[in-house]
Amino acid sequence: MKFRLLLLLLISITITACKTNKKENSDAKSGETKKWKGGLIYPEEKHFKSIQQVTFGGDNAEAYWSFDDKQIIFQSNNKDWNVGCDQMFLMNVGDTFKDSIPPMISTGLGRTTCAYFLPDNKSYVYGSTHLGGKECPPSPLRREGRYVWPIYDSYDIFVADLEGNITQQLTNEPGYDAEATVSPKGDKIVFTSMRTGDLELFTMNIDGSDVKQITSELGYDGGAFFSPDGTKLIFRSSRPKTDEEIKEYKDLLKEGLVQPTEMELYICNSDGSGLRQLTDLGNANWSPFFHPSGRKILFSSNFEAEKGFPFNLYLIDIDGKNLERITHGETFDAFPVFSNDGKKLAFSSNRNNGGGRDTNLFIAEWQD
Repeated sequence: MKFRLLLLLLISITITACKTNKKENSDAKSGETKKWKGGLIYPEEKHFKSIQQVTFGGDNAEAYWSFDDKQIIFQSNNKDWNVGCDQMFLMNVGDTFKDSIPPMISTGLGRTTCAYFLPDNKSYVYGSTHLGGKECPPSPLRREGRYVWPIYDSYDIFVADLEGNITQQLTNEPGYDAEATVSPKGDKIVFTSMRTGDLELFTMNIDGSDVKQITSELGYDGGAFFSPDGTKLIFRSSRPKTDEEIKEYKDLLKEGLVQPTEMELYICNSDGSGLRQLTDLGNANWSPFFHPSGRKILFSSNFEAEKGFPFNLYLIDIDGKNLERITHGETFDAFPVFSNDGKKLAFSSNRNNGGGRDTNLFIAEWQD
């Protein structure tokens, strides 16, 4: 969900931005990022028993497991795979793609985002702009000196089979509908929509029926995931508070843009009740995913960074306590997703990219 643009953020804010609103947290078990050339796992990364690099070029992210943990769908803009912007690719767990190309299972038209398996392991949901045009929509980098994400109003959510055939369109409201993920119970989808005039979370049945609004406060609510038992939601949000922040947010939204440099994590029940803020760390806290226990959240953050990066993975209890740093990369670790059996973690990282800008997919054996 916007991963390519967030990587470009790392470049731009290195030049212009300094750390803001850093929160002291004596509960955090952390440490400095280390330079390390001894392998794919940094010495401090005690939760990784082993790690496998899956991709070797381009930007690869948002890797989501099938319900039986045998396959993964991920998005990539690897130019060597004959795509101009993010499209969806399928892999069998254990495959790597240093000298081969995985099968593309999206249309190859427009831009796609957030593919997530359905319970039958034979179909998936994803967001695509292809009804708005076959070309890749433009990717604005900055607006009046500000880093922004585009919210394409041509995004809708579709169901497709693993051969890439679209079998159903789940949304057809005007404006942005994307960022769909599926409950581990297999009965609900959560997604972000502009249908009310603001970027709110909604849920629906996996056939698109019974749409319900989950959030209603001003601000961008997105990147939501269900807890393992399907009873809770974790998501990222940029909630403007001051008059100046509110005006800036609304002005950008009118142009189909949001500014993602200040985001915190929120948690609620799957019906929207019990909403509360989970983090208050400053900078960008995002890409959260529930630990298999359901009692912790794994997420990406640059709250310890002085000039925008590195982004690393952190673990925090669902009551906001016991913050622990998990990765110690030099630039970017994000999009952590546990397998359904809880034994493996897929994530995206700049590690082992030769000092370039490629973001690759890795799968680690997880140990608590």
